[in-house]
Amino acid sequence: MNLILFNENDYCGDNRICLHDRRHQHIAEVHRAQPDSLLRVGLINGLSGSGQVISIDDQQVTLEISLTQPPPAALPLTLLLALPRPKMLKRILQTISAMGVKELYLLNSYRVDKSYWSSPLLTETAINAQLQLGLEQALDTQMPN
Repeated sequence: MNLILFNENDYCGDNRICLHDRRHQHIAEVHRAQPDSLLRVGLINGLSGSGQVISIDDQQVTLEISLTQPPPAALPLTLLLALPRPKMLKRILQTISAMGVKELYLLNSYRVDKSYWSSPLLTETAINAQLQLGLEQALDTQMPN
């Protein structure tokens, strides 16, 4: 995770965010952050900048953030993709968002198995989770459509 992404729900005060999910675990175990550590952070569909660790414990991490940088320019690219197997869809979503693709259309073709369309990986929450993983790697904050 090269960028700690957060949304409006993570705010716990003016210019402060509180994280207590996989992002907290990543900050604690991979970054091994301590109070006063600086991390790269970004608001989903907003600006990016830095976050200073105010406090960290077993339950949550609190960061004081400063957002100053706009997201990188989007590629003038639209991807049309026949729905792949659900297991491959997870990897593809992460890859396209890391590459900077901002518009994706999943299509039905005669070779797409009908059962793929009922996969739980096609829920908005599951798709956004995979896209977010790619954005974190790309240091981008703009969620693809």
